[in-house]
Amino acid sequence: MTGDGTIGGGDGRFPETRWSAVIAARSDDPVERRRALDLLISAYWKPVYKYIRIHWNKSSDEAQDLRQEFFTHLIEKDFLDRYDPARARLRTYLRVCVDGVIANESKAAGRLKRGGDAIHLSLDFNAAEIELARVSPALRQMASSDAIEDCFEKEWIRSLFTLAVESLRGECERKGKQVQLTLIRNLRSRGCSQPPRL
Repeated sequence: MTGDGTIGGGDGRFPETRWSAVIAARSDDPVERRRALDLLISAYWKPVYKYIRIHWNKSSDEAQDLRQEFFTHLIEKDFLDRYDPARARLRTYLRVCVDGVIANESKAAGRLKRGGDAIHLSLDFNAAEIELARVSPALRQMASSDAIEDCFEKEWIRSLFTLAVESLRGECERKGKQVQLTLIRNLRSRGCSQPPRL
């Protein structure tokens, strides 16, 4: 990965997004484009959702609608085609796009409804709300943009780690590696939702 830092790196910065994933999301090949968009959406949906809840002080239902609207715009309006890594980091660019979608939403007569003609993604908002309940009181007291940026970074890392663990779990199941699968289950049962510190 190049551009924003290292995943779980010692400096604790927001992990980099693979430039190859952004390029693939711009591809003319619909299969490659869809695969890249699925990867980016899987990694960013929860940080975007929580950012909307905290920064914009939206209810869970409003944040779900706005998250849906943002990713619909990302796909339909080709937001990634306009992204220039020389001008900003992807996380910064996406947050500016989220802010723009939310600002425009208040001006629009009607926004996309969940499950209508919008692209529907099956996402676990209950888990996001449980995680948000653990940290939101402290975050709401910290009004600085640095605190919100830090939360966005941590959610990004948490999302990447969760995706990696689920991918590894699936690989272990396919290859019959029961010992490794048991270790993964033990990590998950202990509530390990981020990389262990070595």
